[in-house]
Amino acid sequence: MKVWEKIAVLFLLWILVPSLSIGAERSKPHFALKAALLVDMESGRVIYQQNADRLIQPASLTKIMTLYLVKEAIREGEANLSDMVQISARAVKTNGQKMLYKEGEEVSLKDLVRGAAILSANDATISIAEHIGGSVDIFVSRMNAKAKELGMKKSYFVNPHGLPDNHQKTTAYDIYILSRKYLQQFPEVLDLHSKLYFTYNSVLHHNQNSLLWDYPAVDGIKTGYVRAAGFHIVATAKRGDRRLIAVILGAKNPQIRARQTMELLDYGFRRLDGTINYSMIGK
Repeated sequence: MKVWEKIAVLFLLWILVPSLSIGAERSKPHFALKAALLVDMESGRVIYQQNADRLIQPASLTKIMTLYLVKEAIREGEANLSDMVQISARAVKTNGQKMLYKEGEEVSLKDLVRGAAILSANDATISIAEHIGGSVDIFVSRMNAKAKELGMKKSYFVNPHGLPDNHQKTTAYDIYILSRKYLQQFPEVLDLHSKLYFTYNSVLHHNQNSLLWDYPAVDGIKTGYVRAAGFHIVATAKRGDRRLIAVILGAKNPQIRARQTMELLDYGFRRLDGTINYSMIGK
């Protein structure tokens, strides 16, 4: 290449590269959230992050840890889905979303798990903790021990259901660690988390995750809300052989949570398809 040709190429690059960068910046998604994280499940590659280490109350995302410990107890022979669990006064008096069990009623562990995972029922979650741990306090200690084992360095649990407590904290990154390990260790749980509804005592209960209806690729995992933190979701979606995990924390309402989760997943699948080829990790 002649000297003048090299100069011409350099001149064009000098003009074009900034404009391409500006175009890429304009294409980056922006989310009105407290925190967000999007990761390729298989490789663990971070596709997008926003305040991923910000401390926040996990709300009902806490139940992912509860369900993890249930699956682990079943795998290790400590419990069985056919176990009958007597509902305690503490479970009945628990606030928030509930199955409305009666004190002294016996419910199978399978139905308690369905109530906690699909309806996000807090009375079911307390009953699970009492059955698996022997008491709620012992179960919570197991939750924190498992969090430490998994590398959730900024998380601390004080209850198994996620009802408001200023001492209960996590981050988007820690919730991702938990969710990915949960799916890796127990891939069959997606059959549970993807159920649109279930019936108990002739009452039809719908899944709290609206994306199961609105975004066909989504098949889990869990939503959550407390006033102090906002609306959360861990959404996992699969297209072809590629699976994404999106953690959304602190949306102002369920509609924003759903819309921005879908936008984030769309963005992630475009990245995986190669239709967006610039680096995009924004805090």
